Amino acid sequence: MSQELEIALTPSGRDKLEQKLDHLRNVQRREVADRIRESKQFGDPAENPELEDAKSEQALVESQISEIRRILQIAQVLDNADIPTDYIGIGSIVKMTNEDNDDEWELTIVSSVEADPDTDLISDESPVGEALVDKRVGDRVVIIVPNGTLHYRIDSIRKN
Repeated sequence: MSQELEIALTPSGRDKLEQKLDHLRNVQRREVADRIRESKQFGDPAENPELEDAKSEQALVESQISEIRRILQIAQVLDNADIPTDYIGIGSIVKMTNEDNDDEWELTIVSSVEADPDTDLISDESPVGEALVDKRVGDRVVIIVPNGTLHYRIDSIRKN
């Protein structure tokens, strides 16, 4: 038996997933169907790499649709009142200073489903997220990452 994991989403994370689902259903699905129709014109399906590629893409799109639908069905969307500001938790926007070089970093702690390190959406399950969860303003944090050890001071915690 598989046990469903509890997934927490911020309201903006839910909105992004819903937009992605809409795009997959209404744009990508149609584009893939068009590719399949077009590639069927290239002759024998047994010797048609374009058709195989299109079918593989169709399977990927359908898999992504199913996964996003499943996530949206089981996820708990956090209410603004559920997002802590006296300690760090999912949805918290954290401003902190690197104690080694005084660089500031503002990030948002999110679940792994909506994590995007390139836009400073950091998973609570990542090394950075795990080090920060439950910490408070003024706490000093040691974060062990693949490139070494980082030392930060937590300056503020807020929510949108």
